[in-house]
Amino acid sequence: MSDSMKETASSLSKSGKIAIIVAAFLGWFFAGMHLGITSLAMGSASKDLLKSTGQYEGVVTNQNKSDANPTDTNQTSGSTPAQNDAEQRLKTDSSKWFGYYVCALLFGGALGGLVFGRIGDEFGRVKGMMAAICCYSGVSALAYFVETPEQLWIARFVVCMGVGGMWPNGVALMSEAWASASRPLLAGVIGTAANIGIFMTGVAGRIREVSPEDWRWVMLMGAVPIVLGVLVPLLVPESPRWLEDQRRLKGEKGDADDSNESKPQAVTTKEIFTPPLLTVTLVGILLATVPLFGGWGSSNWAVKWAEDAGSDGLKAQVIMARSLTGIIGSFLGGWVASLIGRRRSYFLNSLICLASAQCLFWFTTPTDATTFLIMNSVLGFFSGIFFGWLPLFLPELFVTRVRSAGAGVCFNFGRIITAITVFITAALIAHFNNDFQAIGRLTSLIYLLGAVGILLMPKGVEGEIKD
Repeated sequence: MSDSMKETASSLSKSGKIAIIVAAFLGWFFAGMHLGITSLAMGSASKDLLKSTGQYEGVVTNQNKSDANPTDTNQTSGSTPAQNDAEQRLKTDSSKWFGYYVCALLFGGALGGLVFGRIGDEFGRVKGMMAAICCYSGVSALAYFVETPEQLWIARFVVCMGVGGMWPNGVALMSEAWASASRPLLAGVIGTAANIGIFMTGVAGRIREVSPEDWRWVMLMGAVPIVLGVLVPLLVPESPRWLEDQRRLKGEKGDADDSNESKPQAVTTKEIFTPPLLTVTLVGILLATVPLFGGWGSSNWAVKWAEDAGSDGLKAQVIMARSLTGIIGSFLGGWVASLIGRRRSYFLNSLICLASAQCLFWFTTPTDATTFLIMNSVLGFFSGIFFGWLPLFLPELFVTRVRSAGAGVCFNFGRIITAITVFITAALIAHFNNDFQAIGRLTSLIYLLGAVGILLMPKGVEGEIKD
């Protein structure tokens, strides 16, 4: 961290710094809540909206499913072969749409990271946060009224644009405002926030089960953060480092700073994809892709697996189990990276996640709920470490003028790559015959790529913000 950055950050009052960390935490907490909503509600929503199309009249819904006996896979007494066939088709087609909604999250998040990251670099981190929060909360309220799977897909895409836009602005604002603080601690705070949001969504789903007959209330829950979006520009001070750069861009520091050599260049996304930043951008995208794909393209299928095994309650427990340990892992991720090194921590964690995911999809099933939840918890802890590692590492790659856009590009291009793969997987659900074990065994091999990819990390990036 440069001395000038520390001096600029010190101009903030203590209350201003606290307001920044609270706003960034809450903004990413509520973004995490929307991540949890994707896992918790999209399977049930897709079943409801698909049934409303009239293609599955033979489906018999068992209103008395027991969470204690997830082996009763919708086998209602007296079901005819046609009804059972319709039920299986609904499961398969809803799994496909579940995958598409995950794609909406990832594609929307990627676009949102670019759009709102650019807003943050051009107009300020606070304005970028405000716009992102209002986007994901306001459109969630509109999603309550959707009537088709396609309408819900569009709504979730826009919601997740806001989710993707929150991350780069929150990370940039905190790293610039708390220049003298422990960066592993800050990385842990921002990494933990999303997992707490996911966990609380799971708790809500455990209190009130989300079923095909009762899922729309979750969309209204996702609209609550609109209050935070309105308050952010009123209560949160702007990044002093960003303000300093704006003054320099406008030539307000005097003749000595007006030369072409000393004035910073205007922000362009193209700069991130041209030398000398091209190499670090590509490596950043690769390292962000692995944990994103591991979470959304692999282990997240365990939630749909639990739902289709006949238990809306168990799917909420899976979300809670994975996110609770993920809270701990993401909080420790920055510390682990600082203690044993960026490369070593990422490499070892990739191998551990690979082993954990393979155990989950080879040796457990929802019919043995205890073992199933334990393995989800183990995988949640180690995959959570990545999300404490990323907020620490990605901002280190870029200078101030492109930090928000650069971090957003890495994280959100990782979402694009993940989304493409999830889309392909969702399209092949029928080929897999809705076999989530086979899907999980194959997709979790992504962690091998992470173990190889970290070896490509540029030399000399070991813990300092560059300016």
